[in-house]
Amino acid sequence: MILDGKGLAARRLELLKEDILEEKLSPTLATVIVGDDPASHMYVRMKHRACEQVGINSVNVTLPADTTTKTVLDRIRQLNEDPDIDGILVQLPLPEGIDTESVIASINPEKDVDGFHPLNMGRLMTGLPGPRPCTPKGIMTLLSEYNIPTSGKRAVIVGRSVDVGRPIGLLLLHADATVTICHSKTENLAEITRQADILVSAAGRAGIITADMVKPGESVIDVGTNQVNGKLCGDVSFSEVEKIAGAITPVPGGVGPMTIASLMENTADIARNRCVHFM
Repeated sequence: MILDGKGLAARRLELLKEDILEEKLSPTLATVIVGDDPASHMYVRMKHRACEQVGINSVNVTLPADTTTKTVLDRIRQLNEDPDIDGILVQLPLPEGIDTESVIASINPEKDVDGFHPLNMGRLMTGLPGPRPCTPKGIMTLLSEYNIPTSGKRAVIVGRSVDVGRPIGLLLLHADATVTICHSKTENLAEITRQADILVSAAGRAGIITADMVKPGESVIDVGTNQVNGKLCGDVSFSEVEKIAGAITPVPGGVGPMTIASLMENTADIARNRCVHFM
């Protein structure tokens, strides 16, 4: 079974558009991008197109690569104080020389659509309500929509990043999975991944997951976005693993569209609740 994130995201965005119209919401998302990285600018354009598609207003703050941390913090403070801005997203990674942790921590947690603020990460850890990181949230939506059970299942995550690996581990744990998080120091990786019912690869290494690392029927979620010979590919050797897995996400067209759909849903939720739910 191919987990069609592109198709599912399109359906969810259409439903979100209807909800925004019906509820007469007027959400506004502000994006902050620093520097000239082509991939980052492409991702921001995709997010603004999604905003337009569902009826979310958007504002883009673009700063040069030589911007100081103080300047970025000043712009975020202005967005924090602007009552017309519901959500704030800082496009990562930031250029070298900018204190990323300080920038993320400076975002008002009530406007933190990415769910990366330490307060919101703490809420995720303890299971309290709050905006969830968009890629992990999108993965959980995929599993739910395709009726892939999590309760009592063995979930293995390859990658321990703060934006994907750790939060998806927590979300799966909250969904009653038994979770193992692997990383660059993990020994006998293939032995561990073969035990999984659900395998999530967020290592950022093309082809790291091969057929011998997957057991028959395993659900494989590929978060990787790697460029190889000018083409986008995931962490999973798709043509090999597809023959063994019970379910698998393609790259592109799997997790990526669900990340953007989740961002739109987070923005609408914050506007809908006026952040009271997250306080």
